[in-house]
Amino acid sequence: MSAGVPRVLSIAGTDPTGGAGVQADLKSIAANGGYGMAAVTALVAQNTRGVRSVHRPPTSFLAEQLHAVSDDVAIDAVKIGMLADVGVIATVRQWLSAVRPPVVVLDPVMVSTSGHRLLDPGAEDALRLLLPVADLVTPNVPELAILLACEPASDGDAVVAQARELARRHGVRVLAKGGHLEGSDLRDALVEPDGRVSDFRSPRIETRNTHGTGCSLSSAIATRRAAGSTWSDATDLALRWLSESIRHGSELAVGGGHGPVSHFAGLWARGGLDTAPTPGEIADEWWQDTADVREAIDGLDFIRSLGEGTLDREAFAWYLAQDAVYLREYSRVLAQASRLAPSAEEQTFWITGAHAAVATELTLHEQWLDLGGGSRVQASPTTTAYLDHLGAAADSGDYERLIAAVLPCYWLYHDVGSRLHPLSGDAHPYRDWLDTYAAPEFADATLTAIEIVTAAAARAAPRRRAVMAEAFRASATHELSFWRAPLDAVAVR
Repeated sequence: MSAGVPRVLSIAGTDPTGGAGVQADLKSIAANGGYGMAAVTALVAQNTRGVRSVHRPPTSFLAEQLHAVSDDVAIDAVKIGMLADVGVIATVRQWLSAVRPPVVVLDPVMVSTSGHRLLDPGAEDALRLLLPVADLVTPNVPELAILLACEPASDGDAVVAQARELARRHGVRVLAKGGHLEGSDLRDALVEPDGRVSDFRSPRIETRNTHGTGCSLSSAIATRRAAGSTWSDATDLALRWLSESIRHGSELAVGGGHGPVSHFAGLWARGGLDTAPTPGEIADEWWQDTADVREAIDGLDFIRSLGEGTLDREAFAWYLAQDAVYLREYSRVLAQASRLAPSAEEQTFWITGAHAAVATELTLHEQWLDLGGGSRVQASPTTTAYLDHLGAAADSGDYERLIAAVLPCYWLYHDVGSRLHPLSGDAHPYRDWLDTYAAPEFADATLTAIEIVTAAAARAAPRRRAVMAEAFRASATHELSFWRAPLDAVAVR
């Protein structure tokens, strides 16, 4: 079985409407987690109403297609569909004998959904010779009867009995499909060569969207089996997937006859259609999304006067006291990020940041505050709101949300510090603060934080990425409030 993505080759005819043949096979393989390839046996002029004509390229060209693939690509599974005539069947059989793929699923395409006979009568005996070299054969009720040269079964038990006989004669697994029978419940049965039966039952779906169901199912089973599932589990998973695809087939509104199934209905519903952005694109998007917040920060009297060195000392001391309260909780938040981090590199980065919050940045506060007294400072409502936001992210156990929430603590401080730093000098009263956040070490840490967070966002599903972006913007907004608060607090004293 494949250790990675299963590489599955479809050998079948075409369908220009995309609902059956190799077109349906490739969709099915992709929808079930495989990489699909195709060698075309026949060019079929058909639509959802029926087959109009069939053109058979020379068998020598089919052989060239098959060997071109197998000479270059390791094939994990083969699904065989429409073979059309004796020459095509012989060519495929010779190739199978030479290559011996590990999984071979034969869908003996003889009768289309619309009732059109797709196999020359003279080729039926030749097709039977393929059965022993297949691992699984997936006939519908009429095709099962043709392979046994008998009348079609009229009920589920008779279908299983015929499948047992076919499995016994040719030493092959048979998936007996009950789609052609009447009744509100659908019974499919996987019959082993020794006669053991695994039943799969489901409610019948009333729909006209059944074009290409046999092609799609056999390709799905081949893919699931190549991925490592047992034959029973592969069949069960493929049948569940097909039922979902049939239920949504009418939403496609393709054709006026037997329409196709919606192969990617589940993928579209659960996976979305967004193309994953790069980390750089996410960084640009988030930075632009906070442009209004950053503009408001630049407009604060606190920031302007901090850069000019004219900031009221009482306001700066109030700010540092609140920052000391903030940093104690912030270090716990970073430690939690380290605990949740998926790699040793990220664990090291966040725990180093937690240490810096206490050991390095608090050094700045010692110059202005009596930390013995500062430790007794009560958090302001603004500080409390910010810490509640970070604490909720930390306590959620959601690593991606948490690191997005702490990123503005790096990014905005470096942005403000580096832009204000040219205003500082030996006589600047707040030079130490400007030096701290414009320092190369802090610039490097900020860059690393941006890389870690945006890489995680790029890997995340769209909804998870949106949660991260929301956490990032919320923290940026709290930073704005945090820098606005000092002058407001001093003004009311």
